[in-house]
Amino acid sequence: MPTPTVNSFFWYDVMTTDTAAATKFYADVVGWVPQDSGTPGYTALTIGGAGTAGLMAVPEDAAKMGARPAWMGYILVDDVAATCAAIEAAGGTVHKGPVTIEGVITFGVVGDPQGGGFLVAKPIPGSKVNWPAAGTPGTVGWHELMAKDWEQVWPFYEKLFGWKKTTAMDMGAMGTYQIFSAGGPDIGAMMTKPKENPAPMPYWNYYIFVASVTAAAEKIKIGGGQVLMGPMEVPGGQYIVQALDPQGALFCLVSSGK
Repeated sequence: MPTPTVNSFFWYDVMTTDTAAATKFYADVVGWVPQDSGTPGYTALTIGGAGTAGLMAVPEDAAKMGARPAWMGYILVDDVAATCAAIEAAGGTVHKGPVTIEGVITFGVVGDPQGGGFLVAKPIPGSKVNWPAAGTPGTVGWHELMAKDWEQVWPFYEKLFGWKKTTAMDMGAMGTYQIFSAGGPDIGAMMTKPKENPAPMPYWNYYIFVASVTAAAEKIKIGGGQVLMGPMEVPGGQYIVQALDPQGALFCLVSSGK
């Protein structure tokens, strides 16, 4: 991906209950190469030496509050403390932070007014990160909020991050799939979570590029994961898979062909 811009997603990590097993699973399925991040307990997941994501155990305090294995995305902001205050003022929740990891990053773990979780963060000035080219296998190419009611929560994100609505896709009985941008190309979409979706809370999906979702789906099964949907074609000619890893974290894959 190009150097990230403020108010866009720029980093992702998975909290898991078995770091060794999850590291091997994602290395096999996505092709990530694990590297020591320099931060105890945190593994960097890299492509060609460039970091795209991270992996860590579910923190003990979060586990006590019922946190389960899950992927989370980080949105780049200019001032983490000010953004956390703005989130609370807008009806959102600050679960943790701001927290600073010296020499690396300052972040806050937050939620929108309907409970959809994400992080806001700012790398420490001078920290060096190599960003893979957009569309490279192992990078995240799409961000999808399954909201309690997307129309009600949209103003929260619009005001906080300046996101702009672009294309609205009519999904029939499933409602509207509202695509948005962060000032440049489209970066994601949001929709109201269908009633048949068993997830108790709103959540963000992150779509990871792979060379072939069909091949990746077989690796998911071999590795002990579960394919929930796909491979299926989506508008624009891409193919997607939605799946659970062996520890139960939901993740999504996308490729330009089958």
